[in-house]
Amino acid sequence: MPQEFHDQLISFMPKMRVWALALTRNRAAAEDLTQDVATKALIAQNCFVPGTNFSAWVHRIMINHFISGLRGKREFTYMEDIPEIPVASAHEDRAALQELGWALDRLPHDQREALSMIVLQEKSYEDAAEQTGCAIGTLKSRVHRARLQLRAFLVGDVTKIAA
Repeated sequence: MPQEFHDQLISFMPKMRVWALALTRNRAAAEDLTQDVATKALIAQNCFVPGTNFSAWVHRIMINHFISGLRGKREFTYMEDIPEIPVASAHEDRAALQELGWALDRLPHDQREALSMIVLQEKSYEDAAEQTGCAIGTLKSRVHRARLQLRAFLVGDVTKIAA
């Protein structure tokens, strides 16, 4: 059984790397995770029941190890160490919303529509492009320009405000 298990684990390594990369989004971390999981699988090989789903068994080891790693990296903050944050008054909130509304009203229609669909309605670029009848790249460009324009309006940078 040990040689059969080793062969199965070795042939499974490429799939493990793909899973690890999907979890970590970093090649070096994915390689470390793959090696850790392979080591854990070798140590626990006596727990594997031949004839059961090897893929699911290894995947569970990887998920558990990944989650344990995340838990270990959590930062804890004690309440006494948190600086007091000034809370905006309702008047300041209203003023900020009015200013944002003013800035949104000044955006060109196509940019305002694109920004609304992507940000407020949370549509995918594909769905929004289909609905507006324009290319995805055009829609992305409109959203990008709208965000730049809003930022310029809100910080009062008249050099970046385009008509």
